[in-house]
Amino acid sequence: MRTALVIGTGLIGTSAALALASRGVAVHLADHDPEQARTAAALGAGTDEAPADVVDLCVVAVPPAHVATSLADAMGRGVARAYIDVASVKGGPRRDLEALGLDLTPYIGTHPMSGRERSGPLAATADLFEGRPWVLTPTRDTDTEVLNLALELVALCRAVPVVMDADAHDRAVALVSHMPHLVSSMVAARLEHAEESSVRLCGQGIRDVTRIAASDPRMWIDILSANPGPVADLLAEVASDLDETVTALRALQSADGDKRTEGAAGVEQVLRRGNAGQVRVPGKHGTAPASYEVVAVLISDQPGQLARIFADADSAGVNIEDVRIEHATGQQAGLVQLMVEPRSVPVLTAALRDRGWSIRQ
Repeated sequence: MRTALVIGTGLIGTSAALALASRGVAVHLADHDPEQARTAAALGAGTDEAPADVVDLCVVAVPPAHVATSLADAMGRGVARAYIDVASVKGGPRRDLEALGLDLTPYIGTHPMSGRERSGPLAATADLFEGRPWVLTPTRDTDTEVLNLALELVALCRAVPVVMDADAHDRAVALVSHMPHLVSSMVAARLEHAEESSVRLCGQGIRDVTRIAASDPRMWIDILSANPGPVADLLAEVASDLDETVTALRALQSADGDKRTEGAAGVEQVLRRGNAGQVRVPGKHGTAPASYEVVAVLISDQPGQLARIFADADSAGVNIEDVRIEHATGQQAGLVQLMVEPRSVPVLTAALRDRGWSIRQ
């Protein structure tokens, strides 16, 4: 791939453009808002000038509702040899294209499974897709050259290609992305009018659950409008679980011992089902989840503290598998939770203590 046209310079489009440009591809940028395209160009994502010749690949990075019209316009103008979109739903846009009577041999639907809470070109990074799944949804009509160009794009972005049926993809993202986002928003909404004294007690658990609720509502309306059925089906199942859990919790309030026992069993069941589902979440690099232990280190909120911890762990020959930071309420301090292999815990604990770190058991 030598040339590309990216239509839509938001987070995903600009990040793809940055990745391609950094690897020598001549990238042209277009957006319904010229200022946004100029911003992406200023970041090094390419040029906002129109290509003089047909490009190798056109990447359409617009909201799902606009994918079909943007692709139809680009294909009608013959701007590229191959066309892809990167929308988060796949079945609907393809059916829209089919309804327009377009030749879909030069097109393949794709979806990079990566993102951030922030949107727009200023949130984009060239490494946004590194190590992340990038779904491709080819059909019998997809030209082999088009599939190869899409695979080359995925490789240049250092993502991991995953081939799926379009409708199966939409059901999958409803489960692992769209439904969880709404649930996160519902939990976060409980905080809107909560007492300040309650909110000040927020810890890492509530931060983890509500993190994705910070995303742009307008963007999510576009996404959910394109995949409402599968998401509604899943939320109906969650609602059923909630009803049963509420009933069980009410039973725990009863003066009747048998009802309390029954309520406890109901709550335990949902918690154990949660355990069973959580262990199926893939671990690092999509592998089976590994069991790590935590070494908790108290740090002050000063520049260079994390770098020192990582350097000290490296000196001890210990690999940090994951890290979380829990900030202390009302204090300029926090607790860094270092996830390491069980056999590394005594080595890391001793090394950090020797270097003056305060370890919390």
